[in-house]
Amino acid sequence: MISTSDFRKGMKIEFKGEPCEIVDFQHVKMGRGGAVVRTKMKSLKSGNVLEETFRAGEKFERPELEEKSMQYLYFQDGLYYFMDTETYEQIPFTEVQLGDARLYLKENTVATVLSYKGQPLAVEPPTFVELVVAETEPGFKGDTASGGSKPAKLETGASIRVPFHINQGDIVRVDTRTGQYVERVK
Repeated sequence: MISTSDFRKGMKIEFKGEPCEIVDFQHVKMGRGGAVVRTKMKSLKSGNVLEETFRAGEKFERPELEEKSMQYLYFQDGLYYFMDTETYEQIPFTEVQLGDARLYLKENTVATVLSYKGQPLAVEPPTFVELVVAETEPGFKGDTASGGSKPAKLETGASIRVPFHINQGDIVRVDTRTGQYVERVK
């Protein structure tokens, strides 16, 4: 059982018979009344974002999600295809099911596929991925003194901020949980 005091971003709970992922939450203490928890959750089945308010201390079941490593193969006709590395079975996912994970997937990437009662629902990319910088403004000598950053577009279409010394064609490591630059790969 998961209590509202255990809520964290990215945590999965079962709400009204559906697996949901907590997107955001806030503990609120009212004047005389008890504390409540305002929660924004994303349904893993439908992709809808729900806003709910719960009493502090309310408990929820942990959904029985199966995790399986699968390899991303290709994109065709609006579907992203993943292959089970043991059975070679291919499973298609829509852009809605993938969400932001699609921004960090390139061919042959191994990702975790979440299934609920045998039905594939969502994909979690690896925590860190290495991607090529497709577009960014060139860095100039002296730019690094300010310690700032500039926008960059990666080979998968993701947009991130990178330090001034990163140039087009460089390979960078990105944290997929936050979508932030970690380091340049040699």
